[in-house]
Amino acid sequence: MNRTVFSLPVRSEYRTRGGLSVLRSVEQFTGGANRLDDLIELLDRRRGVVLSSGTNVPGRYESFDLGFSDPPLRLETTGFDFSLQALNSRGEVLIGFLGDSLREPCVVVTEKTASRLAGHILRGAAPVEEDQRTRRASVMSLVRDLVAAFSANDDPLLGLFGAFAYDLVFQIEDLVPKRAREKDQRDIVLYVPDRLLAYDRATGRGVVLSYDFAWQGKSTEALPRETPESVYARTPRQGFSDHAPGEYQATVETARAAFARGDLFEAVPGQLFAEPCERSPAEVFQRLCRINPSPYGALMNLGDGEFLVSASPEMFVRSDGRRVETCPISGTIARGVDAIGDAEQIRQLLNSQKDEFELNMCTDVDRNDKARVCVPGTIKVLARRQIETYSKLFHTVDHVEGMLRPGFDALDAFLTHAWAVTVTGAPKLWAMQFVEDQERSSRRWYAGAIGAVNFDGSINTGLTIRTIRMKDGLAEVRVGATCLFDSDPAAEDRECQVKAAALFQALRGDPPKPLSTFAPDATGSGKQVLLIDHDDSFVHMLSDYYRHVGANITVVRHLHALEMLKQRNLDLLVL
Repeated sequence: MNRTVFSLPVRSEYRTRGGLSVLRSVEQFTGGANRLDDLIELLDRRRGVVLSSGTNVPGRYESFDLGFSDPPLRLETTGFDFSLQALNSRGEVLIGFLGDSLREPCVVVTEKTASRLAGHILRGAAPVEEDQRTRRASVMSLVRDLVAAFSANDDPLLGLFGAFAYDLVFQIEDLVPKRAREKDQRDIVLYVPDRLLAYDRATGRGVVLSYDFAWQGKSTEALPRETPESVYARTPRQGFSDHAPGEYQATVETARAAFARGDLFEAVPGQLFAEPCERSPAEVFQRLCRINPSPYGALMNLGDGEFLVSASPEMFVRSDGRRVETCPISGTIARGVDAIGDAEQIRQLLNSQKDEFELNMCTDVDRNDKARVCVPGTIKVLARRQIETYSKLFHTVDHVEGMLRPGFDALDAFLTHAWAVTVTGAPKLWAMQFVEDQERSSRRWYAGAIGAVNFDGSINTGLTIRTIRMKDGLAEVRVGATCLFDSDPAAEDRECQVKAAALFQALRGDPPKPLSTFAPDATGSGKQVLLIDHDDSFVHMLSDYYRHVGANITVVRHLHALEMLKQRNLDLLVL
């Protein structure tokens, strides 16, 4: 979160690049946890977004919460079709502004009313020069057009908030679809809010930014902010998996055959699990934040009864408009039952050649993605195979940065990485085609991105993994495993189960397991033990072991040993 938000003036006015007048008022507050909880609960019935980082990693992540409800404007795309919809009368002012401001030649508006702009994108041919691929005409061209219209350096938070689906990559790359998509599948849902709550957990400080907009004599001032409800329908449903037992392992074997032919080096096939869920999205999100705090937690009410609840551990792309960062994750192992078990698991993970090779490949492909848009010599690995800790897992993570070349911006940084090698494979194009050929259902939001595209030119997005899609009484969880030539199909299948565990715990309300499974016995009950300390380094640990089995033990220095032997009736003497 940009902390300059806490130093903004109480009231200010500015004008965007497109000419929209913006009036911003700022309310500071302290102890805002209750206000945040109220917002989270409101998203059970109102459209909006809460982004929540529950981790602190110096130089990488800090804890914060940012969110809103009742946004006035929504962008929605499916394939090359788009709609910009006013969700209340305040949004109609923005529709009027955008109707006069869209400039991209590929954006064709075919419907224009007071509350709606709709149309399609004229897809461009694939570029000859690869460094222009991120500018290929797509629905992301419309996103770029919106950012340009709202662009202003006067505000650190306002922007487009929401979700980008995996299928966007089919507009950037010439991949071949192999299955029909569901009728309700959307590729982008982004909101423009007019009120933002930002909360700094470390200090307990918070701020509410409220915005009014004016265009061509029309203003949002005094207009109501409420929008129509969109609720999670608890329809009775049956759970399912899109893979029968053994099918995922067969997919891994198919990948291994592709490795042997040299078609692929790495692949990340996924599988989908779905369960009926009576809990509300807000309840699931709050539980997930407690049991598995993550840097890219999110609760999104996307409208049409669809919700995303995320505990993503992985940065997709973060950029201030010049510097671009990513944090590829590859290498996963379950937590131990206690700290000693954790240490052993970490040692095993760091000593795993397979996990090291996986992360090598992911980071090398990530650096290649950056090289398309970054200044030569600026791409650096800032951190190598660092351990990140979550409720049930350890991950190994790299941290990579580069500096954008002149003429490229944060959206170019976003698109050049679509999508992360950690959820596709390598070579990336062949791996994405393998995923499309082999998976049993479309990925929807999985392996896309969630977060914010800010109007000051910055972007902060997480990879859409460890994310629950909730709709019509059903909660869907999709997970994948990174496969190499020497992968064990059964082990990769188990890894998927481990990754899904924390999400299923949030869905089912399973109580957390205790850290220690120690159960003392009573074999020493009633026994009198004297332990003589000859200045040993571990005498008190030794005595504690006797107490664990119920013995009554006395510890004395050797100077007092004879006296204690005369006074006590002992069952055991320990020297």
